[in-house]
Amino acid sequence: MRCLLPILAVFLLSSVTGCAQPAPASNPVATAQQFVGHLSANRYADAVAMMDATMKSAMPEAKLKELWEGLQQQLGKFVKPTGETRTENVQQYNICYVVCQFASQHLDVKVVMNQQGAVAGLFFLPAKAQSGALPGYVQQGKFTEHEVTVGGGEWKLPGTLTLPKGQGPFPAVVLVHGSGPNDRDETIGPNKPFRDLAWGLASQGIAVLRYDKRTLAHQMKMAALTNLTVKEEVVDDAVAAVALLRSTAGVNAKQIYVLGHSLGGMLAPKIAAADPQIAGLVILAGATRPLNQVIVEQMTYLANLDGSINAAEQSQIEMLKQQSAAVDALQPGSTKSPAELMGVPAAYWLDLNAYNAPRTAVTLPQRMLILHGERDYQVTKADLANWQSALAGKGKVTFKTFPTLNHLFMPGTGPGNPAEYEVASHVAPEVIAEIVGWVGKKE
Repeated sequence: MRCLLPILAVFLLSSVTGCAQPAPASNPVATAQQFVGHLSANRYADAVAMMDATMKSAMPEAKLKELWEGLQQQLGKFVKPTGETRTENVQQYNICYVVCQFASQHLDVKVVMNQQGAVAGLFFLPAKAQSGALPGYVQQGKFTEHEVTVGGGEWKLPGTLTLPKGQGPFPAVVLVHGSGPNDRDETIGPNKPFRDLAWGLASQGIAVLRYDKRTLAHQMKMAALTNLTVKEEVVDDAVAAVALLRSTAGVNAKQIYVLGHSLGGMLAPKIAAADPQIAGLVILAGATRPLNQVIVEQMTYLANLDGSINAAEQSQIEMLKQQSAAVDALQPGSTKSPAELMGVPAAYWLDLNAYNAPRTAVTLPQRMLILHGERDYQVTKADLANWQSALAGKGKVTFKTFPTLNHLFMPGTGPGNPAEYEVASHVAPEVIAEIVGWVGKKE
């Protein structure tokens, strides 16, 4: 899982069937242009005919149409390919970037082809000329970055410490990722929300530590664990990161905060309970409801983005509902396989079933800042309401919502959808300002 559910990383895996045969493997530019041509002309069936059976199942015609139309909702209407292309080779794949003009900006449509010349991947990225743009709140001359190691032994993790220039000691924040094998920037498509946060906060005098998640750095070893829980996935490394900051020159050991996003926000109270010396929590889009139920809700929302749910989508939703019910009914000693439990070991669900984030937060002495994007379809207003209800009347808790922001705390319009995660953006400046003001506030 990533950000509670794998965000649709706009991709297609390929094959060759039907009337729209791909160009030969020796001509990746022609294949890429043909595929983009099908999309731009709304010939979704022809585009799907260039995929293999696996991806036809994952990205059928209706989903591809939804994806392309959602992209245009974010960027305005497709105008034309500019005629610019560039190619590269990565292992056994040929890659072609087709530069396309939309109403509001240019995009690189990255088409990946396998050795047989079939489309093996599709990504929407900011056009290369635009990809280096930084948000206005980043002032790179005001901080330095250093590579660090979080934790030790077999689970040590590579990380980056972003330290303001000057005497210090500075307040500091540890960034804790959402679900899935996230890198230290929490990269999603062309977006890097954790880098935005690190650079934005460090520009304002706050040190930030971010690191690659254990499920990324030690992916195979983690996948082999049958007793995996969020302690191993998230909590232990966050606590180790806080400990590293306490021993870092230039950091105020009494002013170290944990900022958790999505799953990280849900688990922030659990992290603070494990280390009572943490000064406070910043919770961005922290879920409060059982994740198995949220997954079903998210899939239903995505299936209904086009206004209807077809038979295949309904079948998938019913399967998830059955697995969610199995998660709810789990008892210690269960022999159910991950395949029966949304791909996750029973130990993981049993651990989460026993945890309630708002109830844990009520028991904590730390101050808290809870932020919510009102266009977030992954962690919704129902989750925010649970935080507000549980923490009503408890001092030192601040709530702030942002009407135009999504799950990544980036701006947009209309209903939230996965396509917008593939459009280059940045964490909104008002989010940076809110965190900076809260950290600097005297209680």
